[in-house]
Amino acid sequence: MSAQNLTCPAPIQADPYPTRLHQQPEHPWHERRENTVKGRHLPGPLTEQQLDHFEENGFLFEPGFLPPEEVASLTEAMSELLNREDYRGKPFTITEPDSHEIRSVFAVHFLHRAFQHLARDPRLTQRVEQILGGGHYVHQSRINYKPGFKGKGFNWHSDFETWHAEDGMPAMHAVSASIILTDNHSFNGPLMLIPGSHKHFIPCVGPTPDEHHKQSLKTQQIGVPSEQTLAAMISRHGIDAPTGPAGSLLLFDCNTLHGSNANMSPDPRSNVFFVFNRRDNACHKPYAAKKRRPRFLGHEPDRLWQADDS
Repeated sequence: MSAQNLTCPAPIQADPYPTRLHQQPEHPWHERRENTVKGRHLPGPLTEQQLDHFEENGFLFEPGFLPPEEVASLTEAMSELLNREDYRGKPFTITEPDSHEIRSVFAVHFLHRAFQHLARDPRLTQRVEQILGGGHYVHQSRINYKPGFKGKGFNWHSDFETWHAEDGMPAMHAVSASIILTDNHSFNGPLMLIPGSHKHFIPCVGPTPDEHHKQSLKTQQIGVPSEQTLAAMISRHGIDAPTGPAGSLLLFDCNTLHGSNANMSPDPRSNVFFVFNRRDNACHKPYAAKKRRPRFLGHEPDRLWQADDS
């Protein structure tokens, strides 16, 4: 029996962050309930100043996290996955909306040893523990590849809104780690973030369609804040787009609003991406969907995944 057919347990609490509503709510956002940085007492490489920056802005950018030789090895691993003909057309391999160019491959820490090692690297996991304040597991992993001239953008969204609505993640106890494998500059579609937006949960309007991930991984339209709410949030906080050399690390809170433009340059933009969720925040029944998304999008603690499981 496949993983998708397993019965999902009920949520352990009433929904603290209702979303996918029938109409625009009276209040455009709710205040966040959870602390952002929860592990200041734990040893690790992040300084108090860096933790303060993450607490205030919802993200932290560290240029030069990995040396060039390690970046080269990861880039080779990425190319191996992108060029696997037996993976092309699989559910965990996502193409651009209007072409056969691959934009994402999911579950990469199960598909390639190099990404498995990186997901367990203490240089990364110690940073995660300082932010999450507890034991963690990889909820999601992927490589993103935005080819030159052809790579499309991503609409503004909060990952937590999707993970809460469609995966059943109860609370904001997750952090994303993006290690860029190509130089990021202003013209190849770098990730844009709204600093401080992680302090507010924005309910979204519209029911979750069945098999929504098949559309949303290409172009997300459900689970996207209204333009009026985004304009108010940007007016309050502004926009930041960290750029830097290959090997840089971007850590950002699960609820930080982010998006990206299309790649308007000839230079591809690629990264490897891990979502670390706290173990006591493991996913349950989704809060605004009939069933959980496939397991290549939302893993479980201590449970292996194989390409045939998708």
